[in-house]
Amino acid sequence: MPVASPSTWSRRARTLAVCAVPVLALLATAVFAPLPFTVARPGWTVNVLGDHQGKPVITVSGAEARPTSGQLRMVSIIATGPEADVTLADVASDWFRTDRVVMPHDSVFPPGKTDRETEEHNVEEMKKSQDSAVRAALRYLHRSPSDVKVSLSLGDIGGPSAGLMFTLGIVDKLDGDGRGGDLTGGRKIAGTGTIDPDGAVGAVGGVGLKVQAAGRDGAGVFLVPKGQCSEASAGAPSGLRLVPVTDLKGAVEALRALASGGRVPSC
Repeated sequence: MPVASPSTWSRRARTLAVCAVPVLALLATAVFAPLPFTVARPGWTVNVLGDHQGKPVITVSGAEARPTSGQLRMVSIIATGPEADVTLADVASDWFRTDRVVMPHDSVFPPGKTDRETEEHNVEEMKKSQDSAVRAALRYLHRSPSDVKVSLSLGDIGGPSAGLMFTLGIVDKLDGDGRGGDLTGGRKIAGTGTIDPDGAVGAVGGVGLKVQAAGRDGAGVFLVPKGQCSEASAGAPSGLRLVPVTDLKGAVEALRALASGGRVPSC
């Protein structure tokens, strides 16, 4: 059997070494090259019955706003911006973390938008959500928007997913549980969901991360769009009670039942 001479092995080793340099360089470039992904994590929670950045979240005029106890906390996620570079190294480190979600970039941000344009888009979505929340709450309470004025302020937090909690906050401020008590029953309640003027609750993104934010900040109950029960259950911390809702009426009834010890729907 022929055996290569030492000089032949030396030449082969040099050849392999030379060939390996560009391959290793290519791999290193690939690891740190930006990819079309966004990494999200649990974000802020804010009590809509209280203040945020020094201002009341809900302000009522034309009617007396009742004092409230307990909390109704909207929740958010924080995602790397459209201009941030997410690399293969980032994806690899975050892929298996339960408090991180790697998502396609375009599923979170409007395609082709800069950070500033995305922020403006989210602020506009929040404004639409707030308008729908006011209309839904006043319609539910049979109050005229000509007589009762409600303004909402949530600082620099954008997007439509706080609609349900805004609406419940307005109901609590104006009417409580309708029986002289607080809609919260004194509890710390969190939740998410869009709202339309008719009171229908819609699905939102990042539910698995939002339940983690709610649990982290001490909520014992989380209101979730009914169709997203499975997603919420997969990420929910121990002890957080998930209550599915489809509309404002059902959400109010669930909170009333919770406060009085009645039967409450569950995920």
